Amino acid sequence: MSRTIKRLQPHQFAINLWFVLVSLAMIVPFWLVVAVSFTSEKSVLAHGYRLLPDRISLDAYRYLFASPAILLHAYGVTILITAIGTAGGLLLTAMTAYGISRRDYRYNRITVFYVFFTMLFSGGLVPFYMLITQVLHLKDTLLALILPGLLSPFYIMLLRSFLLKLPMEIVESAKIDGAREWRIFFTIVLPLAKPALATLALFISFGYWNEWFNALLFIDDQRLVPLQLLLVRILNTIEYLTSNSQFTNGLNIDMSSFPNHGARMALAVLAGGPMIVVFPFFQKFFVRGLTVGSLKG
Repeated sequence: MSRTIKRLQPHQFAINLWFVLVSLAMIVPFWLVVAVSFTSEKSVLAHGYRLLPDRISLDAYRYLFASPAILLHAYGVTILITAIGTAGGLLLTAMTAYGISRRDYRYNRITVFYVFFTMLFSGGLVPFYMLITQVLHLKDTLLALILPGLLSPFYIMLLRSFLLKLPMEIVESAKIDGAREWRIFFTIVLPLAKPALATLALFISFGYWNEWFNALLFIDDQRLVPLQLLLVRILNTIEYLTSNSQFTNGLNIDMSSFPNHGARMALAVLAGGPMIVVFPFFQKFFVRGLTVGSLKG
């Protein structure tokens, strides 16, 4: 059976070539980070950064995993915060966005303006710190890391724009059949909004996974330190040791073989690696969530 090979038109070839180059521009830097994390410090100093290491070395990971219990515990804290924060934030965002997307809601415009106004102005760092520590008394608790990220005005407005495209006739017909608001929300609205919810879940989980500044402000208990804050502290320690030779010489610490560059890259791999593994599972919903709102069918 003969197959006809369709030749690409010049403009199609140019578009495909452009996307190949863009993909390489994204993949090559990440591959370089991974390669350097497995390169010895002497090789980096002698030959610079290379996509293929001359000799594979695990010195950077041996340094970071010198106390595996601490690192694994920080992973556990981050996973717990990300899971609870993503589930809670997604539910509250969906409830708020659905409420202000209903055209029969009397205070629709006022609420939308209130949500939008908080995107333009914030109370500042000092009132935020006083609210968490003095009013809510959440210092050294996981709630101090979860509550600040539960609701985002931008995500609310984004989901509202998606929900506005859902036909109100579905809600009205459900009311005629005797369904109450909670049943309509959980059995009709949420299933129809799965693409947008999956996209927001990815954004929210990224925010919780990469959060370290709130932990720096509110967490002193070492048992509650998340992964990102632990890696920031390790990075600061590396920078201090490498930039203060007099201190290290006084302690008889040999920094010539210390995996300075490799440890920095290994930190990036440990911090971003798990989310890169999770992203492909959400890719289908992510693409639909970005495009379905612009189509009519």
